[in-house]
Amino acid sequence: MLRLYSRLLALSAVALLAMQGAASAADGDVVAKVGKAQITQKELSLAEGDLGDQFEQMPPDQKRLAVLSALIDIKSLAMEAEKAKLADDPDVKQRIAFLRERALHNAWFQKEGVDAITDAELQKRYDAEIKKVKPVDEIHAKHILVKTKEEAEAAIKELNDGKKFDDVAKEKSSGPSGPDGGDLGFFGPGQMVPPFEKAAFALKAGEYTKEPVQTQFGWHVIEVVEKRPQPLPKFDEVKDQLRQLVMREKYVAIVQKARDDVKVEFTDPKVKEQIETLQKTSRAAAAGGGAAPAPAAGQ
Repeated sequence: MLRLYSRLLALSAVALLAMQGAASAADGDVVAKVGKAQITQKELSLAEGDLGDQFEQMPPDQKRLAVLSALIDIKSLAMEAEKAKLADDPDVKQRIAFLRERALHNAWFQKEGVDAITDAELQKRYDAEIKKVKPVDEIHAKHILVKTKEEAEAAIKELNDGKKFDDVAKEKSSGPSGPDGGDLGFFGPGQMVPPFEKAAFALKAGEYTKEPVQTQFGWHVIEVVEKRPQPLPKFDEVKDQLRQLVMREKYVAIVQKARDDVKVEFTDPKVKEQIETLQKTSRAAAAGGGAAPAPAAGQ
């Protein structure tokens, strides 16, 4: 609710600004009229981009009408604010000035950052990143998951006696993959809990564990179907991720250049001290390193 209110407040300020100096639109572009003010297709699209996620669950046509209704509310209240001379209020003026600067900030980054990214640049970045990837193996495995060690040993005995792994898994496994013969598909390092991963990667293709493997999920009997080098992602599969990566880097570079072109000075002693402390902390963090724990997986 607070998020919606803040967005409505921002759009209200923009509405005040628009009412102060907007050019009249052609009637074909006008969606609705609120008194003497007009709501154009372009303005409605702008509001959809800003408010649309508040009405995500609605069908597109209903969503557009809901945004239009919110925009009419904004226009109506903006008119009342104009009558009350709130456009001359220092706080409102400051708010409008801030929104103007933010819009210019976004427009500049769109022009110099987002729109400047080409597929050729992304392909070049992809080629560079792929070269850094260290080849690793992945395995296609199956497992039988049971509650006790004795049950796992009984399953291993059946396998030793020649029974097919799929059949034993379908009969005995309590995991969700049991009906599929215990099939877990392909997975690489770090995708399974450590005891399971260690036992699975120690096997050759066609082998199964001769001793039960215990994890927090229970007792496992594991069979490796196939081992292969993990396929590298194709360009189209990671293109959007690369775009986000390059976009973040461009933003940092664009902002840094803009800051370098002007003089930034912190005049408040407390703020200055906080900034210096933050910079020291950031430098220390950059010099160190940490590893996130591997995800657990049990199926």
